Amino acid sequence: MKKQYLNALAISAVVFSLSLPALAIPREKKTATKELSLEAKMRIDVLTARLTTIKDMDKSSMTAADKKTMRKEVRSIEKEMKELSGGVYLSVAAIIIIILILILVL
Repeated sequence: MKKQYLNALAISAVVFSLSLPALAIPREKKTATKELSLEAKMRIDVLTARLTTIKDMDKSSMTAADKKTMRKEVRSIEKEMKELSGGVYLSVAAIIIIILILILVL
């Protein structure tokens, strides 16, 4: 039992020591993975303008219901902007967890 534990510990130490330098390599920054169409760019500009007008509004004179509708509008605008820009973003921690799960499974 103790020998199996030490073997597993040694293997995991080797795996982690070999994988860390690979993660330290600087990567080129990707500027744009997906080119947006003219209509999408125009729609994003309109949505950004609407967000700035909502941000600049005086909300102290608004009722609670009006504030709630504004919050819903802001959320829907932000959701639409994310859909227009596209792309899937993974954090470094998520990538490491995925790699560890793959190592354990395989």
